[in-house]
Order: sequence, then structure tokens, then C-alpha cells
Amino acid sequence: MSVSSAALAAASGLGFGLSLIVAIGAQNAFVLRQGISGRHVPAVVAVCAVSDIVLIAAGVGGFGVVVESAPAVLVVARYAGAAFLIGYAVLAVRRAFGAAALRTEAGRATAALGATVATSLALTWLNPHVYLDTVVLLGSFASTYASPDRWFLGAGAMLASVLWFTVLGFGARLLGPLFTRPRAWRVLDSAIAAVLLGLGVGLLCGG
Repeated sequence: MSVSSAALAAASGLGFGLSLIVAIGAQNAFVLRQGISGRHVPAVVAVCAVSDIVLIAAGVGGFGVVVESAPAVLVVARYAGAAFLIGYAVLAVRRAFGAAALRTEAGRATAALGATVATSLALTWLNPHVYLDTVVLLGSFASTYASPDRWFLGAGAMLASVLWFTVLGFGARLLGPLFTRPRAWRVLDSAIAAVLLGLGVGLLCGG
């Protein structure tokens, strides 16, 4: 192993990781909303980043082969994830069009830290697409590299997750001035509901 090959593997992992994670999804939508509201942002960012690090390590370590050989695991995760996503979409609709929508976000009750962390964990670990992306797809890509270069690739992908969630969670606060009116929160929650509902239905349809 040379320094140049390790650096190239790490750069490939960084780029590949960003290509997988920078997309509209349930996890990113939740982090964005928490970032804009400024609620428990460090905890949410930490949960999402650490979860990705664990999943990426599993993929690089070859756990993707186990997942592919046990499709029943993904089937259970698919239906459980679909139920959670659709349920959370309903909550987003209630936030957007319910009585709470008549008040600004600052005036709403703040969710407890434990509930916020639990939601972050559920949106991550109950989403089978997370396993397919980080464990199976990234794991397959990493298997084309010899050891220890594949672990440098994994480190690059882990860095991508940490950077992305940090920028998304803490950078979203810059959008705060746009969300001083109830209508802005109504639009955001409507968009989040549409994304989550689409993902949930997609899972039920086997997507």
C-alpha cells in the first residue's frame, strides 16, 4: 500500500459517499427541519453521522454479503420502514394544516430530546434504502479495493457523512429568517410530508 493509493481510495470513498447521501430523503428532511428550528441539532447530527459510520463499517467489513443472503431481513425492514414513514408523513400534514400551523414555529412545543433522538434513529435504521446504499452498494464498491485501501475508502465515505450532516444540520439555521412566518413552515412540512409519503408508498410497492 502506498500513500497515493490510500489517498485515492479515501477520495473515492468521499465522492461515492456524498453521491449516496446528498439526496432528498426522510433522514435529510428531518435533519433540515431540526436545523431550521434549532432544536437538538447536535444530537440529531451525531445520531445520523454515527449511524452512517456504523453502517459503512459493516459494509466495508463484508456484512453486505450477509444482508444479501437474508432477504427476509430487508422485507421486514421495508414494511416497518414504510409504516413509520407514512405515519410520520401524517404528522407532517397535521403540522402543516392543523391548528398549530396558525402559530409560528417558535411558539410551538419543543419535542423532548429523547423523542427527537428516537425519531432520528427510526428514520435511519428503519429505512431499508440505508442498508442497500451503505452496506450493500458501498460494501460492493469497497470490495473492489485491496485491504487496507478499502478501509481508507470507508473512512472517506464516513467523512462524507459527517461533513454532510454537519453542514445540513447547522447550516440550515441560516434559513431561519425565511421561517418567521407560519406559511413558510406550512410549505416546508407539506414538502416533507410529500417526500415521506412517496418513500413510504415506494417501499410498500417494493421500490
